[in-house]
Amino acid sequence: MGRSKVQLKRIENKINRQVTFSKRKTGLLKKAKEISVLCDAEVALIIFSHNGKLFDYSTDSCMEQILERHERCGYAERLLVGNDTDTQENWTMEYTRLKAKVELLQRNHRHYMGEELDSMSLKELQCLEQQLDTGLKNIRTRKTQVMYEAISELQKKEKGIQEQNNMLSKEIKEKEKVVAQEAAAQWEQPNYRLIHVSYYKIPFFPV
Repeated sequence: MGRSKVQLKRIENKINRQVTFSKRKTGLLKKAKEISVLCDAEVALIIFSHNGKLFDYSTDSCMEQILERHERCGYAERLLVGNDTDTQENWTMEYTRLKAKVELLQRNHRHYMGEELDSMSLKELQCLEQQLDTGLKNIRTRKTQVMYEAISELQKKEKGIQEQNNMLSKEIKEKEKVVAQEAAAQWEQPNYRLIHVSYYKIPFFPV
């Protein structure tokens, strides 16, 4: 005989309900992880127990990013379905979406600044640390690129100045050579000295 279908209904026994919740929760988290790995899918799973305890799972893209993506997709679907609704309602939905996005960006900014971290779980802190490491690597890469570009520009300027110095040095040497040749030519010409002869009248005295 085949296995009979179990009727789904609330388990009245508190202990049995807690045991079933623990088993089903573990299996559900396992299945979520398997489908994310096997199918390369982004999965976000949120579970609240009857006493309000939170259990969640998300892929490497982090819970907040998946929820934000879900919000965008849900908003786009609501717009497509509700094209015939009033414009005021659409603007209200747009305002609510933008407000939620601004609050999310502000909260992320505070987290990036190291503020309001007490409410974050270990997984969220690890995700934040990974994001900061990635951002720091990008900043260092850009910084290195800017430094290399500045050094290359300085090297080009140095080369140009060196070429100018070489040209000026060459011109100076050519002028010095011309001056030396002119001086040598003057020394090779015969020297003429003017001899001045003075005639003096010598008085004659008779003996």
